[in-house]
Amino acid sequence: MSERIESMESNREASRDLVGSLVKGIGVIEILAAAPSGLRLTEVAEAAGLTRAGARRLLLTLVAEGYARQEGRNFLLSSKLLSLAREWLGGSSLWAYAEPVMREVSQALGESCSAAVREGEDVVYVARVAGRRIVSVSLSVGARLPAYCTSMGRVLLSELDDAELARFFRQATIRANTPKTITDRQALTASVAEVRRAGYAIVDEELELGLRSIAVPVRARDGHIVAAINVSTQSARFSCDEMRRVILPPLLEAASKIEDFVALH
Repeated sequence: MSERIESMESNREASRDLVGSLVKGIGVIEILAAAPSGLRLTEVAEAAGLTRAGARRLLLTLVAEGYARQEGRNFLLSSKLLSLAREWLGGSSLWAYAEPVMREVSQALGESCSAAVREGEDVVYVARVAGRRIVSVSLSVGARLPAYCTSMGRVLLSELDDAELARFFRQATIRANTPKTITDRQALTASVAEVRRAGYAIVDEELELGLRSIAVPVRARDGHIVAAINVSTQSARFSCDEMRRVILPPLLEAASKIEDFVALH
């Protein structure tokens, strides 16, 4: 009995040292992490056991600090948490592991190999190995490109269901970067649907004339797409058919190796 009383007193003492609002904020982050497509305010409040007003304050604080973003009525986590995770994990991080795998692809093909996640309307580069050949687009980790006209963007958009995808294209800023850029929203929706079916995306000179890229998804154990990796090349180097035949197999193999790491961690 005395041990139980001492334990209860110890728990009460420890609870006085906790910051309740921080605990609630962490809970909201965990809820959003489990819903990559985002949640509405009411859904967050219900999942967290909070009032709408309390949930709204926490969500808007996360948005203001850059850890979440708001798309219409939905709240989603941002890639800022990824940056923190990479810094904490250091040499054992996913992308530290993935970069040598991507380097093998780059060296075998002589082309650049990159990885990205989606944030809002953009893809954000989280890893990149530059190829031997020069392309005019200069990119590094942290760079952002529009999701609608990039191969990694279309792979990441293929994770969305039909309603989410329709909402994305309804709200997205879409413009013609080149004469080949698909700007019709129905055609873009059909393109993403084809990516979902095929399991890869090829974008042919839609971001920049003379630039082609092919991308595949990187999936978690539950099948959810956590990132995309791609190979970019000059259009004079590979036709689209050649990209499927020559680049796609090693790119899929690289994605599989990265997924094996994800599955073990």
